Amino acid sequence: MNAFTAALADGAVVAERNLIKIKRLPDLLVFTTVQPVMFVLLFAYVFGGAIDVPGVDYREFLMAGIFVQTVAFGSTITGTGLADDLQKGIIDRFRSLPMSRAAVLVGRTTSDLVNNLIVVVVMSACGLLVGWRIREDVLSAAAGFALLLLFSYALSWISATIGLAVRSVEVVNNASFLWVFPLTFLSNAFVPLEGYAPWLRPVAEWNPVTAVIAAVRDFFGNVPPPGTPGLPPPSDAWPLQHPVIASLGWIALILAVFVPLAIRQYRRAATR
Repeated sequence: MNAFTAALADGAVVAERNLIKIKRLPDLLVFTTVQPVMFVLLFAYVFGGAIDVPGVDYREFLMAGIFVQTVAFGSTITGTGLADDLQKGIIDRFRSLPMSRAAVLVGRTTSDLVNNLIVVVVMSACGLLVGWRIREDVLSAAAGFALLLLFSYALSWISATIGLAVRSVEVVNNASFLWVFPLTFLSNAFVPLEGYAPWLRPVAEWNPVTAVIAAVRDFFGNVPPPGTPGLPPPSDAWPLQHPVIASLGWIALILAVFVPLAIRQYRRAATR
């Protein structure tokens, strides 16, 4: 068995261990699910009547942003889980076992991907209840959900790097908000980009979250049809002209940078 196969096999065992932990502590899954449902209800019923998006119902415009925000917040569980394992000495126990060094990170990110999948399913049901609909075919819808989960997996490696660097669950929680909040709110998640100040709009246009949201909206068909009265001219920013390619590029870049960083940080943390 080569190193890559061993890492996958051992990672599957670690992922199973993490999923069993969620089963024994269902409140973790409950609270990670309740928050995005609250966002859906608040934005749909509180802000839905105040924000006008030409050619598309605001609830349909909203859901892609809520989906991406949810998986972004859900990815922070990776960092808190690793920091908790470090504090409790579980990582030291793993090091004493004949297992791949990469298994802990592979297993942690994989189990959190499954957690995000469950949350997305619950959110989809909530979105359907408030009026959200998928206007494209099944394959396009599947592609939209796949892109969401792939993006969440990439963000989990950012969170893993932070969790291994600071080692304290409380600090990880605070540090996660420093990068998740700007990414999700400085985007097209809740309001069209046309409402941004001219100096701020380019930042939002090149935000990776903006590209993923735009791609997911296209896959779900939650975009205004061409020629809609009052529709502003489309952005000429490259990520919004090619949102799927831009999203995949951002995902590849995040993985290329943070997978090696997380592995190196794991080796350092495990020897401290």
